[in-house]
Amino acid sequence: MTSAVIEALSLEQLIKAQACGLGFDLAGITSLGPVETAAAFETWIASGYAGEMDYLPRGAVKRRDSSLPVPGAISAIVVGLDYGGRSPTGPIARYARGDDYHDVMLGKLDELHEWLEAELGRPIAGKAYVDTGPLLERDLARRAGLGWFGKNTNLVNPEIGSFFFIGALLVDLELDPDRPFEADRCGTCRRCLDACPTGAFVEPRVLDATRCISYLTIELKGAIPEDLRAQMGSHLYGCDVCQDVCPYNVKFAQELREPAFAARAAIGDQDAQSIARDLLAMDDDGFRAVFKGSPMKRAKRRGIARNAAVVLGNIGDEGDVAALTLATSDQDALVREHAEWALNQIEARRSAG
Repeated sequence: MTSAVIEALSLEQLIKAQACGLGFDLAGITSLGPVETAAAFETWIASGYAGEMDYLPRGAVKRRDSSLPVPGAISAIVVGLDYGGRSPTGPIARYARGDDYHDVMLGKLDELHEWLEAELGRPIAGKAYVDTGPLLERDLARRAGLGWFGKNTNLVNPEIGSFFFIGALLVDLELDPDRPFEADRCGTCRRCLDACPTGAFVEPRVLDATRCISYLTIELKGAIPEDLRAQMGSHLYGCDVCQDVCPYNVKFAQELREPAFAARAAIGDQDAQSIARDLLAMDDDGFRAVFKGSPMKRAKRRGIARNAAVVLGNIGDEGDVAALTLATSDQDALVREHAEWALNQIEARRSAG
C-alpha cells in the first residue's frame, strides 16, 4: 500500500490489514462484555456432554464476561488462521498433522500486539488467547463478523468454510467493532449431523463430546467404550467428518498455505494401517522425539498407542498380529487391553472369512 492509502485508513482497517500481513486469513473487531452464549455453555457442561474435560468449568465467572480475563481490556481483535481443508482426509485430523497451533497462533498475535504498540507509540495492555483461557472465542468471532455457528458447532465463514483456528488479542483500546454475523446459513442442511460416525450430535449445534471421535482419541484418558470402537474406523487422532461434508467446505475450503501446519514425516501421506503400526511400536522416548511441538503430544504415548490398537482392530489383518501380540505385554494396562481387543477383532474377521 502507498503512504497515501495508509494515511487514509482507519486504525481498525490498519489492524486488520496487519493481521492479514502476518498470515491470518480472517480478522475482525468486537467490544468486550457479557457473553450471550455463556449460559448455553454452562448448560452443556451440566448435561454431562463435556465428559472428562474437567478444566472446562474453571473460570466460569470470567467466561461470562469477556472484559474480565484482562483487566482494563475493552476490545478484542479476533483472527482466523486456515489450516488447509483441501488437504486429503486421513487418519489424523488436519489440524494436528503439523506444529502445535497454539504456538503458531500466539506467536503471530504477539507480533500483532507489538506492531500495535509501535504504531501508536505507547504500551498497550493486552493479552493473546488461543483456546487456553476463560474465553468463548467462538462467541467473540461471531460478534466480530467472522462467521456463524454451524450445526456441527464449528464457526463457519461464508468465504473459507470452517477449517481455521480462532484466536483473540484483548486490548485496553477502544476500537470501532465490526457488525456481528447474524445470519444462519445452514438452512435445512443436516449433512454434518447425519454423517457423524458415532451419532455424537444430540441436536443441531449440541454435541455430546463423550461420543465424539475427537474426544475419544484425544481427551478421554481411559478405555474407549467398546460399543464405540468399531465406529471409530481408521481415525487415529481427531476426526474431520462433520467438516468434510459441509457444503461450505466442499466449495470453499482452502489449500494449506501455512508451512507450520504441513504434515510431519511420521504422518506424511501414509495410509492409516501403516501409521497405526508405527505408532503402536513407539516407546515413550520415540514418541516424544517424533511429536515434539505437535498437538498430538496431548494424548501422550499411551493414548496414541491405545488409538492405534483400535484402528488395527478395525482395519488390520494377519500382518498386524505380531505387533499387537507384543503390545499385549505393554507396560501400560490401557494399551494391553486395547491390543487384546484388536486381536480378537482380527481373529473374528479371519474366522468369518
